[in-house]
Formats: sequence, C-alpha cells, structure tokens
Amino acid sequence: MTRPQTPGELQMIPIDQIEVLNPRDRNERVFDEIVGNIRLLGLKKPVTVTPRVEDNGRRYYLLICGEGRLKAFRALGETTIPAMVVQVDDEDAFIMSLAENIARRQARSLELLAGIEQLRKQGYDCKAIAKKIGLTSEYIHGIVHLLEHGEERLLVAVEGGRISLNVALAIAGAGSNDKAIQAALQDAYEKKELRGSQLLQARRVIERRSTLGRSLSHSSRRRYTNVTSASLVRTYQQEVDRQKLLVRKAELAQQRLLFVTEALRQLLTDENFTNLLRAEGLDTLPKYLADRVWPMGRAA
Repeated sequence: MTRPQTPGELQMIPIDQIEVLNPRDRNERVFDEIVGNIRLLGLKKPVTVTPRVEDNGRRYYLLICGEGRLKAFRALGETTIPAMVVQVDDEDAFIMSLAENIARRQARSLELLAGIEQLRKQGYDCKAIAKKIGLTSEYIHGIVHLLEHGEERLLVAVEGGRISLNVALAIAGAGSNDKAIQAALQDAYEKKELRGSQLLQARRVIERRSTLGRSLSHSSRRRYTNVTSASLVRTYQQEVDRQKLLVRKAELAQQRLLFVTEALRQLLTDENFTNLLRAEGLDTLPKYLADRVWPMGRAA
C-alpha cells in the first residue's frame, strides 16, 4: 500500500540532474503549445521529483510528473526548473506518476492502460491496482482482460466513452464470429447499454476491428518474413475472403435500396397518400431519390 507522503519542498533543480521515471511519447502539437505557454506566461505548476543518490555519491532526481514541462524548459534553453521535491520510494514514485497520467487518460488512453498492465506484471492484482489509482476492481479486471487479449481498439473506444466496458467485453468474448458479435450487440441494446449514437459507434469500432485488426499499431509491428508459396496462397485467400465480404455487404445494401424505392413507388401511386403528402407540403423528393423511384420520369 502507498505510504502517506510528507509535504514536498519547492526547490530550483538543475535540469541535467533529473531523470524521467515513466517516459511517454507526446503529440508534437501539444508539446509546441506547452512550450508557447511557458514562454509567454511562465511555469504555472512546478514539476514533481524525488531525490536519489548513486553508489558513487552522485545526487540526482527521478521525475514523477511534469515531463512535458521539463522538456519545454530544456527546449527553451533553461538550465534549472522549479520542482516540488518529495521523499518517496521507487514503488510510490511510479504509482504517483501513473496516477498523474490517469487524470489525463482520455488524451492518451492506450499508453495509460498499458501502465495498468505494467503494474499487473509487477505483481499487483486487480483489487490492489484499483485501490492505488482510484478505480473499481471490476473496471480494472475488465481492462486487464482486454489488454491480455490485445483488444487495443476496444480499449480506446471504452476510454473515449464510445462504448461501455461491458459492451467491449461482450464483443471481445465473441471473438471474430460475426453472429456472436451481432448477438452481443443485440443483448446490449436490449439491456439499454447501447442507444442511439453509441450503437453506431459500436458498429464502427467492430468494423474497424474486423478489417484493421484488434491492435491500433497492427501494421507497424508487422515483421518481414520470407515469402513462400504457402504464405502467398494464405494472403491471397485472405484477400479473397475480404472481397467476398465486401460484395455481400454491397449486395445487402443494394437489396435494401431496391426495397425502399419499390415501396416508395407503390406508395406514390396511391392517390390518397399523395394528396396527404401534398396537404402537408411533402410532395417532392430529392432528385437522386426521385430518379431511382421514377427512372424513366414520372408520368404526368
């Protein structure tokens, strides 16, 4: 369990004595904004560090939070930075760093979820992780399950609020079985876990998961291997299957369009119905739809 922290002391720390405990990639545009704000307004909030001493007596500091501010100061040519110095061990320092990042998890959700997985690999169970970072153990258990199965696309959708964790777990449990996935969506809809735009969002996530893979960086992690006749046949078959799926979707969309146009054509030949539309000011159709309902032009 994280021990109570003693109040920190504000000091000016040499930048070259600070080592980053939990380094993170940062969006270049966001970093430029940090640099610009510090240049114009100065540093609003000091970074947080904890002191360490090497065996040879060299003193240095581990950065707990404020990596962007530290890099911005370095980019601006500063040699020192205001820092809140706290006395914590390595474990508590890591937890503090992770908790600081989780407060901004919507912007960098996948990276921070990986931080939860890192804690799990260090031996913490879901209950302990939840207690340390202020989330429920059920939520952590679900996140760990998705992480273990490489469901990065579902994880980001959950953290972005596009789908609920329960829905993501149901989709993950269905694997790649289209019928099972549709059944999971239907069940979530009946339980009122998916409504309106969330249902559309879930369908988009599922489509991307199916076509692009479960991992967001699937293509970047691809390994180049020797090309063999078996691998060429396998790749060809996968592409054939993908094309067949696209054809089936196109045929289904075409059938639905034909049904709609035929239904409209029959309705518009009903004089009572057209009189009702005319009375309500709804007796015109968009040109694209009208051309499909009356491909040869409507008889006068």
